[in-house]
Amino acid sequence: MARLFGTDGVRGLANRDVTAELALDLGSAAAHELGSSPEFTGRRPRAVVGRDPRASGEFLGAAVTAGLASAGVDVVDLGVLPTPALAYLVGAMDADLGVMISASHNPMPDNGIKFFQRGGLKLDDAIEDKIAARLGEEWERPTGAAVGRVRVDTGIAQQQYVAHLTASIGTTPDHRPLEGLRIAVDAANGAASQVGPEALRLAGADVVVINASPDGRNINEKAGSTHPEQLQAVVVAAEADFGVAFDGDADRCLAVDHGGVLVDGDQILGILARSLQARGELEQDTLVVTVMSNLGLLLAMKDAGIATLQTAVGDRYVLEEMRAHGYSLGGEQSGHIILAEHATTGDGVLTALHLAAEVKRSGKRLADLAGEIPRLPQTLVNVRGVDKARAGSDEGVLAAVEDAEALLGETGRVLLRPSGTEPVVRVMVEAATQTQADGVAETLAAVVRDRLAL
Repeated sequence: MARLFGTDGVRGLANRDVTAELALDLGSAAAHELGSSPEFTGRRPRAVVGRDPRASGEFLGAAVTAGLASAGVDVVDLGVLPTPALAYLVGAMDADLGVMISASHNPMPDNGIKFFQRGGLKLDDAIEDKIAARLGEEWERPTGAAVGRVRVDTGIAQQQYVAHLTASIGTTPDHRPLEGLRIAVDAANGAASQVGPEALRLAGADVVVINASPDGRNINEKAGSTHPEQLQAVVVAAEADFGVAFDGDADRCLAVDHGGVLVDGDQILGILARSLQARGELEQDTLVVTVMSNLGLLLAMKDAGIATLQTAVGDRYVLEEMRAHGYSLGGEQSGHIILAEHATTGDGVLTALHLAAEVKRSGKRLADLAGEIPRLPQTLVNVRGVDKARAGSDEGVLAAVEDAEALLGETGRVLLRPSGTEPVVRVMVEAATQTQADGVAETLAAVVRDRLAL
């Protein structure tokens, strides 16, 4: 039986896969699992709940809140704010649990529910499975004064988060470290539509903003980190120093240089790693990345004397590796960047601030900094309508992968993996030329489509 929780919580089509009933049950199940700890003897657990601006988040957030409160948990409704803001506020508000209603970069009809434990860390797989196992179990409902109370935050928590972000690059009333920079921001009509531009302005930047008018329906719609084309044009037209693009819940950040060229998460990681290393702040001179990171990044880090450790795809796995060994920086090509000194998860606005601070500190253009982290030609094909569960076991697929690897030799690599958040098998190929990468990827994708067809 498939796990209810994927690599980033429970996610699917809102009101079909992710329903109000499921959200209600998950809220009460999480409360029961949380309340089973002896530390809550004599006191009620406290939870914070946030959401991105998609319309379905309104009823799903209300349902999760109802589930928690009905099981005796006090809840603070934080309203619309980024996922990393909720993760930070779990710790800053001394909450026992955080729940974020978001499908991140997915299209508007999707939504998801993800949990954060005390301290703002994502739940371990084992705890998620325990919550899932409690769905539908019989329980004694509290009554009277024993039910949880719900309080709506008036924006104070959001201000607290913005202050935390700007302080991380040394912003004070007398010091605005980004002064003199013009930065274009694509907020994806998402959760950072307010806090992203606000944080950059408080740090001194002149900010040009697009796609910061969420209406519940337009989140991620031809905007943000998954569709940077508009930002690329705006950066050039506005003569900005560079631009940054967030996704719907702002746990990702990609950038665009002054010429409109995309700077991906691998290059941002490389820039920040070299910056931290130069200042003696890159713990153990090590960068944690995933198997999806471009071979060009790995080679650039080797030349800089920086070790790279690779994990499975998902910022939770990057974070687990970082926490296990005390590393300070890690992330994904998609723009999930974890700066462990300041965050417990990928934070797009935090990343934008630190990238901007390095541009200002170095005196170089972003294009020059990114040029020091070359990218091998890479092709990614998402194969839909297939049985992704058989991607790692089908003999025909495995044989095709082996043939592709033999063809590429040491000049490239192949990665084939099922998505953890979508019904998709991802085929990624890196090669010496774009033509070769495209050809090998399309050949492999055709085999996957044929062998794994539903």
